[in-house]
Amino acid sequence: MVLDLVAVAFWTMLPAYVPNNAAVLAGGGAPIDGGRTWGDRRLLGDGKTWRGTAAGTLAGVALALVCNAVVDPVSAFLGVSLPTFPLPAAVGLAFGAMVGDIAASFLKRRSGRQRGAAFPGLDQLDFVVGALLFAAAFDLPWFVETFSLPILSVVLVLTPVLHVTTNIAAYVLGVKNEPW
Repeated sequence: MVLDLVAVAFWTMLPAYVPNNAAVLAGGGAPIDGGRTWGDRRLLGDGKTWRGTAAGTLAGVALALVCNAVVDPVSAFLGVSLPTFPLPAAVGLAFGAMVGDIAASFLKRRSGRQRGAAFPGLDQLDFVVGALLFAAAFDLPWFVETFSLPILSVVLVLTPVLHVTTNIAAYVLGVKNEPW
């Protein structure tokens, strides 16, 4: 039962888990804040770009479409019923993940943290909150049907564990400059 919940929660969040990684790989270009400051601090910083946001959103939506194409064999293999992603829900999850990360960057700058500085809790759940809010806003019936309280609970526990684990692995492999 617990493993079933973990499998469904992980599957359901895949379109939100991928966008920020894709944004890093495809990022660069013009920063969203255009170099503007608020007081003595940048609004967001150079790490939040239009290209990265678009690429991240497209990667999350594309992954949702791939998941839709393989949902039946994966469900059969795992022995659980996995959801499909209507296009509005896929866009909500992917774009919401990007917006959540952008909002966290804004909060980091306001708190005086530099780009890449740790902000425990916010770093692990910013994109989840954004993804859930936008998925609900873009496709409320799907959201209500898909994100039961047990699934939401697993997402809120599983995501920080995955986030910390993958960031440490990326740091050890030399892909990231810091392990958070």
